Amino acid sequence: MSTSLDLSKLSLMDALDLATLIEEEARQRYEMFASQLSGYGAGSFFASMAENEAKHGTELLARRMALFGKVPMKLKLVDLYDVEAPDMGAPRRGMSTVEAFELGLASEKKAFDFYDMALPGITDPEVRTLFTELRDEETEHVEMLREAMAKLPPSASVEIENDPDDAPYL
Repeated sequence: MSTSLDLSKLSLMDALDLATLIEEEARQRYEMFASQLSGYGAGSFFASMAENEAKHGTELLARRMALFGKVPMKLKLVDLYDVEAPDMGAPRRGMSTVEAFELGLASEKKAFDFYDMALPGITDPEVRTLFTELRDEETEHVEMLREAMAKLPPSASVEIENDPDDAPYL
């Protein structure tokens, strides 16, 4: 997880833009995984995670628009890498639904760590408040995933046999 930005100098608008882009990066990665694993239980999980990331990104963007209107973003997706997005090479055909959930958990924890580690260097009180809120939301996401995992049937931990003739590997 990284960003090329000096987080201590972020304005509230830039912080909202960064948070929106973090959600967008995660959404794109989950959609890619869902596409790669369509037809597998893990694919459905990744599709639902993409929807969740899109929803959170839309909420952040609406908040930004309410505060700053249509002022163009200064930040771009290339200013960050893997802040919340799951690791690029992590999914594989046949992975169990439980393994997919574990990947989602790791991503949410990674986002928590990003916001938590950034907080000591943030001096703008509005940005500190936003980053604290975002960090705490990641804790809620971790708990929601853990609760959902607890409800999975035992079959969710079974890997699906991968026939290389049926589908190319990732």
